[in-house]
Amino acid sequence: MNIVNIEHISKIYGDKIVFEDTSFGIQQGDKIGIVGINGTGKTTLLRIVAGKEVPDEGQVIRQNNLKIAYLTQNPEYEEEMSVSEYALTGDPDKDWKIQSNLLQLRIDDLDMKMGHLSGGQRRRTAMAKVLSDDFDLLILDEPTNHLDEEMIRWLEEYLRNYRGTILMVTHDRYFLDKVCNRILEISHGKMYGYDSDYSGFLELKSQREEMELASDRKRRSVLRIELEWAKRGCRARTTKQRARLERLEALKAGRTPVAEQTVELDSIETRMGKKTIELHHISKSYGDRCLVCDFEYIFLKNQRVGIVGANGCGKSTLLKMIAGEVKPDQGTIEIGETVRIGYFAQEEREMNDKERVIDYVKDIAEYINTKEGRISASQMLERFLFTPDMQYAPISKLSGGEKRRLYLLGVLCQESNVLILDEPGNNLDIPTLTILEDFLNSFIGIVITVSHDRYFLDNVVDRIFAFESDGSLTQYEGGYTDYLEASGRAEVSESVSGRKKVFSTVDNPVSANEKKTSQSSSKLWKQNAPKKLKFSFKEQREFETIDEDIAKLEDAIEKIEKEIMENATNSAKLSELMGKKEKVEQELEAKMDRWVYLNELNDKISAEK
Repeated sequence: MNIVNIEHISKIYGDKIVFEDTSFGIQQGDKIGIVGINGTGKTTLLRIVAGKEVPDEGQVIRQNNLKIAYLTQNPEYEEEMSVSEYALTGDPDKDWKIQSNLLQLRIDDLDMKMGHLSGGQRRRTAMAKVLSDDFDLLILDEPTNHLDEEMIRWLEEYLRNYRGTILMVTHDRYFLDKVCNRILEISHGKMYGYDSDYSGFLELKSQREEMELASDRKRRSVLRIELEWAKRGCRARTTKQRARLERLEALKAGRTPVAEQTVELDSIETRMGKKTIELHHISKSYGDRCLVCDFEYIFLKNQRVGIVGANGCGKSTLLKMIAGEVKPDQGTIEIGETVRIGYFAQEEREMNDKERVIDYVKDIAEYINTKEGRISASQMLERFLFTPDMQYAPISKLSGGEKRRLYLLGVLCQESNVLILDEPGNNLDIPTLTILEDFLNSFIGIVITVSHDRYFLDNVVDRIFAFESDGSLTQYEGGYTDYLEASGRAEVSESVSGRKKVFSTVDNPVSANEKKTSQSSSKLWKQNAPKKLKFSFKEQREFETIDEDIAKLEDAIEKIEKEIMENATNSAKLSELMGKKEKVEQELEAKMDRWVYLNELNDKISAEK
């Protein structure tokens, strides 16, 4: 049953079209995650559904007596109001739940003034209050921002068990996979719904785009034929001819699918000498609490280090000390002469709202060196999805996410060889995060990042430092998944969108990549191998031919892809080929898993000889 219907809405800000004649329905029990590039209208849609904003055209029909709870990115509060005055209601039956939520979100001083809380603490206080409300529809705008790992797991469990309806914007891809059963994509003023979690959405979106391109190719082909007919000088005298001319006009008016924009980045080497960044027995305390205690470490060239821990444990303080913005109480930090640090802070640097977007970048660098050569500030902005019109607009016209993207661009334009990133996932959209991950993986230099985005950490870092309660840091090799496994807090579970997933003891999904494959293969060997380590006759034959089998399957996929291109205008044939391709890809994946097992067994047999 639909509880909210969005019917043919349009919304324009100045000369920017946010929505254009688009519709969508929210059904009871839906848990919908909204995705899209920053500035496409995700927060605007939340406000429209919540009744805080109205569309320029169209209507939003809500079920009678629908109760809505709405967590905004910037909750309203009075600075002199205490936490208890802000959050508690005076109703004992309700306030115990609010207090329980506050404790889960580590807000334990109810007498603290709201104006004295950090931005993250204020959001968590507002979340504790919102989640305790009696509501039918829960609307959340970036709920995981300012939450640490433990809080995110708690929120995941809360939302998974919640039986009502959820509409949320988040860029946490694991969170979307864990909580959502529907994805709503906003792209170029349109909405596209997918009955799937985030992993399924990626596959369904790819299919939709392929079908759109196939339909457009067919439209263009028919249009060429109709134009040739019109050029022959036909006269619109008969009904049939008039109808054909009307069809021609309709074809001409048809829209070609707009290619989804993505951030384009590449890295260029900036020389770094032998000496990098050396931390020698550094400590930092605030009051009687030691945040960083006697930490010593030397960063290696091209290393990617992730730092995790509870909110307030000292992660950002450590980054600020490395960046030179805060001095340690004890110990020394030595920076090599050739080290050039780019620091992307959690708190955005103050921007002059009256300054033009292009001038913000030009003040940093008129030209930027890339692998392709020198490019101008304007070209770099275009790669970061800032159109020419946006470039010459004042910064005040940008959304919060677009400002964050501009700030990131400014940091990357400094041509640093050390990047320090404090919560880069906050307010960055998924496409930007994906390309940033690719950039960091090709970046020639050191990356040091604090992030609560588990997906980001799995994709980027090769070493984790975890803050302990006593201010010490424990080192773990690998990404976030490896950290969970090494600390004994994870168990292997199903795969998601071609990536391996791991659930922690509280059912927390993170990627496991090659390590999980290795573990599953090892388990398979333990279960199936004979007591004496040797191939069975069948395994020996399979081991000898499996490389050839894999090559044949890869050739088959390539052949099917060519057929798909040749039959792009034949929808029936296209559907058949897509199904055939999926089947062969599944066979290839199974064959690759078998290859891992056979090669591991062969290595063990060889080792015993």
